[in-house]
Amino acid sequence: MNPTNRYYSIDDNVFNQFPGYQRGVVIGKDVANGDSPAELVSLLRAEEDSIRRLLDLETLVEHPRIYSWREAYRAFGAKPGKFRPSMEAMVRRVLHNQQIPTINTLVDIGNIVSLRHLVPAGGHAIDVIAADISLRPASGNESFTPFGAEHSEHPEPGEIIFAEGDIVLTRRWTWRQANHTLTLPTTTAIEYNVDGLPPVGLSEIEAAGRDIMELIAEFCGGSTRYEVLTQDSPRIQLF
Repeated sequence: MNPTNRYYSIDDNVFNQFPGYQRGVVIGKDVANGDSPAELVSLLRAEEDSIRRLLDLETLVEHPRIYSWREAYRAFGAKPGKFRPSMEAMVRRVLHNQQIPTINTLVDIGNIVSLRHLVPAGGHAIDVIAADISLRPASGNESFTPFGAEHSEHPEPGEIIFAEGDIVLTRRWTWRQANHTLTLPTTTAIEYNVDGLPPVGLSEIEAAGRDIMELIAEFCGGSTRYEVLTQDSPRIQLF
């Protein structure tokens, strides 16, 4: 086995606890990141406008794509009113007539697609990882350094985490990302996670993945490929 190969897997316990869950993965290599051009920012603003036309705060928690994530959070012990899934938090910000800040091209692409399809779609720089990565329940011994923080903390046992070994990359499944794999202007390789809890199905995850690949090709260059992690196929090779 090539010691430089890196693999990505989802633990069986995740699939067993959340039947029907699937995760699409878009891998981009040799991409060029930087400030988002005006055209991409316009796409982000258009998706915000679409959210405001289609959704409202009073009934948001009843929307099937929001409700399923809130229930998943409850299932592993996270109160969704306190720890909002990232997609819900972003939608709430939009419905409060706030704009989603433009960060950089690769981050903005994920936010555009997340709003467009109403699915979690977050990116992680993979040119900085040194071990395999996985989505799994936490033991509670792992280390997490939140974005913008200097001190680390530990996840709750049983909490769903995305991790590189014992380094937590995202706490509470889709809640908060760590400093370690933030997408920066210097990022040249990235993977996006597109999460599908029922009622979101495989075709909808694939559609979101295609949008990410098309936007990367248009605005960042490089090469992309799409993979999917399911209970029947829980492991892929990153590189």
